Amino acid sequence: MLSHCEYALFLLCDDNKVIGRIAAFYDKQAISYWNEPIGLFGSYECINDTCASQMLLQTASDWLRAQGMQTMRGPWSFSSQEWGIVVEGFSPPPVILAPYNPPWYATQFADFGLKKAKDLLVFYGDTREGYAIPERFSTFSEMIRQKHGVTVRILDRERLAYDVQCLVRLTNQAIADNWGYYPVGEEEAQEIARSLKRIVDPEMVFIAENEQAEAVGFAMSLPDINQLLKNLNGRLLPLGWFHLLTGMKRITQYRMWGLGIVPSYQGKAIDVLLYLATYEALKKRGARLEINYVLEDNYRMLNALIRLKVKPLRRYRVYEREIS
Repeated sequence: MLSHCEYALFLLCDDNKVIGRIAAFYDKQAISYWNEPIGLFGSYECINDTCASQMLLQTASDWLRAQGMQTMRGPWSFSSQEWGIVVEGFSPPPVILAPYNPPWYATQFADFGLKKAKDLLVFYGDTREGYAIPERFSTFSEMIRQKHGVTVRILDRERLAYDVQCLVRLTNQAIADNWGYYPVGEEEAQEIARSLKRIVDPEMVFIAENEQAEAVGFAMSLPDINQLLKNLNGRLLPLGWFHLLTGMKRITQYRMWGLGIVPSYQGKAIDVLLYLATYEALKKRGARLEINYVLEDNYRMLNALIRLKVKPLRRYRVYEREIS
């Protein structure tokens, strides 16, 4: 748990069996950045029982109120990029770092008075189904490179810590105005580097640099290790880790975990270079890419996805309620 977070975890039991859980927490950095006392809840699991869900949500609400919070928002994970519950598109199964839930969670939240705060959309393109990037992306790419002096390179595994810091800096600049965003600090950047080190595919992480070798944009897609984990029956020992590591090259599914362009290079079609590099790597692997998530009102990104001709797949929803 990050040092700038305070949290509590609650379990609901019946006849010595756990039938539900919920975490309540607040992030001091987020509150400072948002300038609002918003508390968060997550790690939510509950049987299909209204009484049980109300007890869990009320307990989290009471704890957050006692900490001085005036709003509860969630589901929200301690980890970056794990927000909301599925409300549309329950199949296929979720990819790496994407939450999943039974359909009754939406009803439980509504019954407690939680209302929609924001929807997050998911799209996909599958080269195995014949997906191909539109020709104009390839046509204009060289013109874009020459006009703006931008080249694209892959992640340098030998300088992973440096490149992760670079990606964090780009993220903090590129999406500073996005809903729900707050800056990623040094501690969290180190945690991200540690967690990604074993699974990151350097040839699926692209960094756009200008003529001064300054990073101006990035696109990161992570291998969906869920493809491998589902065959381990929940066991990493004694041989699970071996099968996981040796099976990485067989993965044919990826999640686009993040894409961003620094403000001074936005509107210059640098994203075209990143989309094209990602597609070429996917095509080489014969792979599927899930673009997860896109804010429902991020019209610039949505317009780009329309031009890319990817298909809609899923909808997540984040909820909130005043508790003061």
